[in-house]
Amino acid sequence: MRHGMALAAAAAAAFSSASATASASRSTAVLTTRRVVAAARRNRGTTSTLYFGAPPAFVGGTLQRSGCCDVRNDFRSRVPTAARRGGFSALASTSTDEQQRDEGDVQTKEDDAIEKSIERAAKRARAKAKRKKFIGLAKAVDRGQFAVTYSPGGYDGASFIAKSGLPDRTRFFTVLGIESSCDDTGAAIVRSDGVILGESLASQHDIHEEWGGVVPGLARTAHEEKIDGVIDECLERAGMTMEEVDAVGVTVGPGLEICLRVGCNKARELAAEYKKPFVGVHHLEAHILMARIPSEESKAIEAVLPATDETHESSRAMAFPFLALLVSGGHCQLLKCLGIGRYTILGGTLDDSLGEAFDKTARLLGLPVGGGGGPAVEALARDGDPKSVPLPVPLQRRKDMDFSYAGLKTATRLAAEKICAERGLETVLDLPLEDKANIAASFQNVAFKHIEVRLGRAMEKVEREDGILSLAVVGGVAANSELRSRLEVLCAEREEKWEMFVPPPRLCTDQGSMSAWAAVERLMVGSSDVAEDHQVFARYPFAVAPSL
Repeated sequence: MRHGMALAAAAAAAFSSASATASASRSTAVLTTRRVVAAARRNRGTTSTLYFGAPPAFVGGTLQRSGCCDVRNDFRSRVPTAARRGGFSALASTSTDEQQRDEGDVQTKEDDAIEKSIERAAKRARAKAKRKKFIGLAKAVDRGQFAVTYSPGGYDGASFIAKSGLPDRTRFFTVLGIESSCDDTGAAIVRSDGVILGESLASQHDIHEEWGGVVPGLARTAHEEKIDGVIDECLERAGMTMEEVDAVGVTVGPGLEICLRVGCNKARELAAEYKKPFVGVHHLEAHILMARIPSEESKAIEAVLPATDETHESSRAMAFPFLALLVSGGHCQLLKCLGIGRYTILGGTLDDSLGEAFDKTARLLGLPVGGGGGPAVEALARDGDPKSVPLPVPLQRRKDMDFSYAGLKTATRLAAEKICAERGLETVLDLPLEDKANIAASFQNVAFKHIEVRLGRAMEKVEREDGILSLAVVGGVAANSELRSRLEVLCAEREEKWEMFVPPPRLCTDQGSMSAWAAVERLMVGSSDVAEDHQVFARYPFAVAPSL
């Protein structure tokens, strides 16, 4: 028994050492595990039982197992938690009649289980150490931590390849664009001069309203049910057939992976069946490029792309380079836009996006969020006093261009609860409409003030370093009329006036036209993708933009 206890103690020490250094390397943890297993096998004569958690103790001759876990009986369900906590103790016990079984098989299973557990612990430790490196830094920015990044122009940003061919670009061509990245199923036919020939959109607002937000599984099912009808309706409105369409573009990320896959699979199927060039569209680039689409609602044309031997002459509402403010339900970024597929992120959100903060504030106030919390808060804020509820402007001490809305969201909730207590009410939902309007207006005012501060800093930087004097405001939140008017004032009041470009409100939110137009832009520079087995990406950051 003493020998068994000594062996178990040695195993415990080895495991503890492996856990402490798990983040160093997987090989070290596995090597330590194998030494423990080898020691156990050399002592087959005595059955050793390992316990995780608080050390067991004998009280009055009775073994107290409180907080412990018998590896043999409950290893799979309890070891992962115990391994994270790091508690470990060992006790040797003599064999009983119940334990008289094939020790060889049992020991092998225990050995395998221990080895797998330590491997998992080491993997978790490495992941935790990796995440720790990026604390306090903007999300969705490539710093070498992502396996896949978006870079259609290759290593130099300009080496575009037509992997699935190109349409005849010497004349106007058409693209079918498909969008299914979140909760709306969209399709559109867009011509290469920017004319939207036909479009269709199936909203899921009613489906998600009762849940207070998007439910991925329900969204996927709705996409699957609606996508064929949406595409057919789009083609009908354009007066075209799939044979007449010249190319297919589809959003492949970032977004909800199970939703993206519905649209991507359908686009791949159509491209293969009708032998059309295929473009995997980056969702954020599609938002950004909508500021360039020449439309009746846009301002005067700022850029003309002259005809070449391979491409027809085309116009753009704004020319590269420019500064972009992307504000949507999932992202909040400031980007220096240098060309197709070439973006430098100047600032991003550390936590929540602006759209998420709007959604959570809407839920706090009991507003409908099926169509997005932003429109609901904006409508209510029109009747409120934006200075009635004191709220802190985020990140005032950080002189960079990053955003943060988690603190503002919490401050808004606490302020609402304080008003609720002063009124003698039980919940925020019981507040009168006037109080809710004041809270909404105050939240929106500070949220936009945060935008103005960070954006002003970015404008100074790119104006000084690159001579950029044009701003694109894109994404779902760009449809907010209050934000538009405030940013117009910001541009007009600068020493050297800036031009601001914002897509029409209906083109700010997710729809098929953005995917189709982004595909047009890619095709015009000679870039397309292989449809077969094209993947979708929940996370799909821009690669670091090379300088040309």
